[in-house]
Amino acid sequence: MRASDFDYQLPDERIAQAPADQRDGARLFVLPRAGGEATHARVSDLPGLLPVGALLVVNDTRVFPARLRGKKATGGRVELLLLRLLRRGDGDGGAWDEAWTCLGGSSKGLKPGQGIALDGETPPTATVEAVNGAEVEVSFRARPGGDRGMLEVAERLGEVPLPPYILRPEAPGAGDRERYQTVFARVPGAAAAPTAGLHFTPRLLAALAARGIGHAAITLHVGLGTFAPLRSDDLDGVTELHAERYAIPGATVNAIAAARAAGRKVIAVGTTTVRALESASREEDGQPREGEGESRLFIRPGHRFRVVDGLITNFHLPRSTLLMLVAAFAGRERVLEAYREAVARDYRFYSYGDAMLIA
Repeated sequence: MRASDFDYQLPDERIAQAPADQRDGARLFVLPRAGGEATHARVSDLPGLLPVGALLVVNDTRVFPARLRGKKATGGRVELLLLRLLRRGDGDGGAWDEAWTCLGGSSKGLKPGQGIALDGETPPTATVEAVNGAEVEVSFRARPGGDRGMLEVAERLGEVPLPPYILRPEAPGAGDRERYQTVFARVPGAAAAPTAGLHFTPRLLAALAARGIGHAAITLHVGLGTFAPLRSDDLDGVTELHAERYAIPGATVNAIAAARAAGRKVIAVGTTTVRALESASREEDGQPREGEGESRLFIRPGHRFRVVDGLITNFHLPRSTLLMLVAAFAGRERVLEAYREAVARDYRFYSYGDAMLIA
């Protein structure tokens, strides 16, 4: 199996650069998983398209404004994108220090020992501790009485880390802070949004509930590895992907067990939800385990799904691992044919684009 087996042609103008006017007004490509002709609807039509009593499982991770800007002592500009917290220490009087893995950008590169003065009022001090390719380890130290950690610093000083294919002449603004966040967002920690969830609204959730369709949440903090291309065309030697942290609450485990026992469908909202559920599922009964973990699972054709009966997802990049996951769920040729039809019908693609229901 090769990455090039998951290629398709997409005109640049089909890549959505801004969200739909209304979240649930996005178009919905409905692809029957068992076969049959595709149909076309709107996300707002979901209450009449999903089985009565189905359980939606959503990702409640919250995107934080992880992109920070600053400068070196030499005056050179620096951009840091916070990826994951490595360690934290608390000092006297409310002071603290944290070490983070970041993506670091600078015209002449970054070196261990360099200090970075972050833009903004009263930022923490920042020092490069180690460099590993594009990733750098940066320690941040703050004076007492200010922000209580880098998540708070980022909320005050940072920018929303929109995906690289959203090309804007200006930096992300207040509108992106609201629209690049799902209505389920609760637990800060994601560097990218679980984009299928961007289409939901309180109004839509109420209409779903009226048909007995409830929802339960997992947390998977989406990392920038989501957008990273595979390094090789040959997939046979690729067994794991980038790591992403997840948590499965006991209440969600119980809701899934109850739905399955009653013969009701479990519908994942987004590939990130699928990845968390499948990573946590037990071999013997397919029931996800409660608790926290780290997923490196590479889902591609041949994977046996244990938890999920249906999937709501956006349209994904050619050759991407997310497209491979969707192809594993509905069949490679069938999914690529659907993508070609979506291009012909002027669907909008990627994070701010339209959606697909496979059930």
